[in-house]
Amino acid sequence: MLQAIGLTSTPRRNRPPAVEDLTFEARPGQVTALLGPAGAGKTTALRLMLGLEQGRGVTYFRGRPLHCVAHPMREVGVLLGDVPGHPARTVRGQLRMLCAVAGVPASRADDLIDAVGLDAFADQRLDTLSRGMDRRLGLAAALLGDPHTLILDEPATGLAPREAAWLYGMLRAHAAEGGTVLHTTADAKAAARTADRVVAIRSGRLVADQSAADFARTRLRPRVAVRTPHAARLAAQLLREARAARRSVETVTERGNRLYVYGSDCAEVGEAAFRHGILLHRLAEETGPAPRHPDPAPERTPAPRPAPPGTHPSAVAPDIPPAAALTPLHPHASAPDAIGPHDPAPARGARRRVRRVRRGPSRPLRYELRRLTGVPSTAYVLGGTVAASALLAVLTGRLAATPAPVAVAAWPDLLPLPPAALGAGLVGAYSFGDEYRYPALAAALGAGPRRLGLLLAKLAVTALTALLLAVVVAVVDLEALRLVYGGALIPVPSNWPALCAGWVALTVGCGWAGLLAAGVFRAAAAGIAAVLAVPVVIAPAVEETLLRPAARTVAGLPSRLREVAWPRWPQEADRLLDGALRVLAQPVGAALTLSLSTLLCAFVFTGLRRGVRW
Repeated sequence: MLQAIGLTSTPRRNRPPAVEDLTFEARPGQVTALLGPAGAGKTTALRLMLGLEQGRGVTYFRGRPLHCVAHPMREVGVLLGDVPGHPARTVRGQLRMLCAVAGVPASRADDLIDAVGLDAFADQRLDTLSRGMDRRLGLAAALLGDPHTLILDEPATGLAPREAAWLYGMLRAHAAEGGTVLHTTADAKAAARTADRVVAIRSGRLVADQSAADFARTRLRPRVAVRTPHAARLAAQLLREARAARRSVETVTERGNRLYVYGSDCAEVGEAAFRHGILLHRLAEETGPAPRHPDPAPERTPAPRPAPPGTHPSAVAPDIPPAAALTPLHPHASAPDAIGPHDPAPARGARRRVRRVRRGPSRPLRYELRRLTGVPSTAYVLGGTVAASALLAVLTGRLAATPAPVAVAAWPDLLPLPPAALGAGLVGAYSFGDEYRYPALAAALGAGPRRLGLLLAKLAVTALTALLLAVVVAVVDLEALRLVYGGALIPVPSNWPALCAGWVALTVGCGWAGLLAAGVFRAAAAGIAAVLAVPVVIAPAVEETLLRPAARTVAGLPSRLREVAWPRWPQEADRLLDGALRVLAQPVGAALTLSLSTLLCAFVFTGLRRGVRW
C-alpha cells in the first residue's frame, strides 16, 4: 500500500505552496487516479512522494519510507514525463543500461521488450520513436525491477485512443497481480473509466477521495452551481418543491455560501430563488469534478413511494435513505495506520535497512561500460583521435629535427596537447556531461551521478579507455612512420620505459581531468576546457615556479625513503619511484597533478554542499 501523509511543497518567491497538506492512499490491487487540472500540483505531489523535491510530509511504500528501501527500483517503478536517455542510444541499449542500475540480468530487458510490444523497434534510436513507442519504453523501464508500485505522471497524454487503451490495460494487469498503481490525469471521464479509485485535488489540496463509481455518480453529472448567502435556505426550498413535484433532486452545500444542485437546471433554481426572495451571486451550469470540502453530507430527494389510494400526497413521508457522504479524507485520518507508531519492530528494521541502501547503480561498472559503448560518439571520438594522430605524426616526421618520441606522440610545439590526450579528455568529459544532459539515472530512484561507487567506476573505465587509446595511438603512429619513412629513421631511445610511463600518465590524467571537471560544473564543455587549461594556463605557471633556482633539492629522496620505510622494498623500486618523481617534476606533469587534486577536492566539496549522500 502507498500512503502519502501531509505532503507540502516548499513555497517559492512568496507564492503559496503548489501542494499543501495532501494526504491520501493507493491500495494494492487497485488503480488509483490522481485527478486535477493543469497546475493543480499533481506532478509536484509525485515528486514529493519520491523524494525528488524538497518539502514536508512522508510517504510509505508498504510501510517503509523510500529512503529505507535497499533497492528502490525493485519497490517503485516511475515514469515522469518523457523517457530520459541519450537520443542516439537504442531501445535495447537503454534498457540494458538501466538493468545494470536496477541490478537485474540483462535478459530482463529483452523480456520486457517482448512484453510491451517493442520487438520491431528494439534496435531503433530513442530520437526516432513515436509518442506511443516512447510510452511503451517508459513503461518497460518502470517495470525493469519488477516493482510492487507503479507511479506514472499522465502516461496517456498525447496517445491515440488505441495506445491509451493498451497502456491502461497494462496498468490494470499489474494491479490484478496485487500491485499498486498510481497515475495522474486531467481527464475526469478517463479517471472514472480506467481507475478503481479517484483522488481529486485542486490548488494542491485534497478535493475528494472516493471510489470511481461514487466519483462518476456524484461529480460527473451535470449540475447547477449556485453562490448565495442563503445556501441552506435555498437548498431546503428546492428539496421541499422536489418532494411536492415527485422529482429526484440532490443538493450539496459547501463552505456555507456555495450550493450544487443535481437533477435540476438554471431556470428552475432561479425561479425558486425569485419566488422565495433569495439573493443569488452566481448561477451557472457545470459538468466535471467540483470542489469538495468537509461539509455536511449532501441531501438527496429520490422519487417518493406511491401514496395509498385516498391519501393526500402531502401526508406521505418520502423514504429518504441517508446519502453517502462525500467527505474527503482528513489530513491526519490515516496517520496512525500509515506510520504504525505502536509497532516498534518495523521501525528498528527500517533503521537497520538504511545502512544497506544503495545510493547508486547496483552494478556501477557494468552500467558505465554500457553507457560508454552504447552511443556512437565514443567510437567517433576514438577513431577520429587515432586517425588525426597518425596523420599528424606523418606530417611531423617530415622534419629532420623532430625527435622520434615527439613524432610518435604526434605532439609538435604548435599544439598544447597531443591528439591522444585530447581524445581521452573528451571521453572523460562526456562521461559526466552526458549524465547531466541526458539524465538516464533520473528514472532510477536513489541513483544519481554523484555517488562514490559510480565515481570509482567512471574513473576506472576512463583510465582503461585512455590506456588503450594511448597504446593504440603509439602503435599506429609508429607503424605509420615506419611505413612512410622506413624503420631505420625511427630509432628506439634508450629511456623508452620512462617515456612510455609519462605518455600513459599524460593520457590517463587528461581523461580524469575532463571527467572531474565535467562532474563539478555539470557540462562536458567545462571538462574539455579544464583539459586545455592544463598546458595553456597551469603548466606555464608551474614551469616558471620550477625553473627558479632552488636552495634545496629532493635528490636522493627514494633512497632516504627506503631507509625509513617498513617493510623494506627492493632496489628496483628506487628506479620506479625516481621515474615517477621525474614525471611529476615536468611542468605538464606537475600541472596535471595539481589540476586533478583541485578538481577532486571541488567534486567532493560541491557534493557536500548539495547534500549528496555518498
